[in-house]
Amino acid sequence: MEMQGQTVIVTGGASGIGKATAFLLAREGARVFIGDIDQTGGQAAAAEGAAARLAIEYLPLDLTDAASIEVFATTAHRRAEQVDGLVNGAGWDQIQPFLENPPEMWDRIIAINLMGAVRLTRGILPPMVAARAGKIVNISSDAGRVGSTGETVYAAAKGGLIAFTKSLARELARYQINVNCVCPGPTDTPLFQRQPERAIPFRRIAQPIEVAQAVLFFLSRRSNYVTGQVLSVSGGLTMAD
Repeated sequence: MEMQGQTVIVTGGASGIGKATAFLLAREGARVFIGDIDQTGGQAAAAEGAAARLAIEYLPLDLTDAASIEVFATTAHRRAEQVDGLVNGAGWDQIQPFLENPPEMWDRIIAINLMGAVRLTRGILPPMVAARAGKIVNISSDAGRVGSTGETVYAAAKGGLIAFTKSLARELARYQINVNCVCPGPTDTPLFQRQPERAIPFRRIAQPIEVAQAVLFFLSRRSNYVTGQVLSVSGGLTMAD
């Protein structure tokens, strides 16, 4: 098992790509802390994991609240001897023309998709730096690479997450910490409202587990010499961009 003995945090783990990632990592031997604002979904995921004898635990997390992020990071560090991996997978969006967006929607999109990941990463990093070991995977979006109609501020936030990945990778390389990014294209999740399938060369949308496999690669030993990279998992939709 590729993740045996590793402890990994996965935000957004109550559903969609985050849940698929949490369960894949646990099946590969990892102890996983799910962080999610969805308490019902998070507890259900933990119970499902326990029934399958997987080490999945749920901790409440509101990425729009700095105090909640601090409590989450402190609790995770208290429960685990060392956090080996962080997957910033939580995301939120609402499809709507930019000129119709209320400003409070911008604030929420940026808080969840960008600043929440920035704040949580800052809270998790110090022990990784001290140990000179760790892996961070940010789940962005192809919207952040090439744009997406009706998702302008979301694309801006996800583009910021890509830039955060690359800059942080440069800073942390001296500590042997890898930072990489996965950019899903259209995926079968509760948030999916994007391009029609006919626009995708593979003629289908992705399943969450297919994105989770890319995250596993970046967390595993197979990527020890890979950092600052952005991997699109889009069925070829954005291969030319």
